[in-house]
Amino acid sequence: MSSVLITGANRGVGLALTLTYLGRGWDVVATARQPEAAADLARLARDNPKLMVLRADVTDEASLTAAALSIGDRAIDVVVCNAGVMSNRGGVEAAGNDAADWNRVLATNVTGVFVTARAFMGHLKRANAGKLALMSSMMASSQLAAGNALGYRASKAAVANLGANLAVELKPAGIAVGIYHPGWVSSDMGGPGAPVKPNDSAKGIVERIDHLTLATTGVFEDYLGKPYAF
Repeated sequence: MSSVLITGANRGVGLALTLTYLGRGWDVVATARQPEAAADLARLARDNPKLMVLRADVTDEASLTAAALSIGDRAIDVVVCNAGVMSNRGGVEAAGNDAADWNRVLATNVTGVFVTARAFMGHLKRANAGKLALMSSMMASSQLAAGNALGYRASKAAVANLGANLAVELKPAGIAVGIYHPGWVSSDMGGPGAPVKPNDSAKGIVERIDHLTLATTGVFEDYLGKPYAF
């Protein structure tokens, strides 16, 4: 029996990942900041006993710790750090591109990934060949700098760096780490005109996680397997 935990599972790629893993017959633990407002997750949970929905805010370490405690000492094969937010899309002088926006984005996209990995590390270690998947972005690559969405780009670059370091730290424990760009997805974040559908992105990400091993730990690639430079 395989199991996965997905943060930010109430919409977009996170919801599509939940559906994809359920379709494979996996046990899924899906977290959302406000489960009571996650109608799609609630409907899925009513219809599928393999889905557990938990309250967890990745900017609140205590809520993640509580979520981890609530599932006991079960093993989790894959933890997907998917929760994320977009920054102000402008440049250095853009209105709203201020310290408050940066703090919001970094707390969610970077610290949130770290505390999620930390909270569920024991569950991953109980699995046989556990895997940690971090959602970054092609916008993290310094070689693809475009001079906009500075907070988002910086946060996703930090996630990529965090993933590379976790890959080194966790390899002796048998845990592989993958860093992924989900594509430009038609979602609340990507907008309705984005070319990649959430289900296609999720299917690709799951396939990339399938192929992740200790031999490839630290890989940074998109949902189709295209590698990116840090």
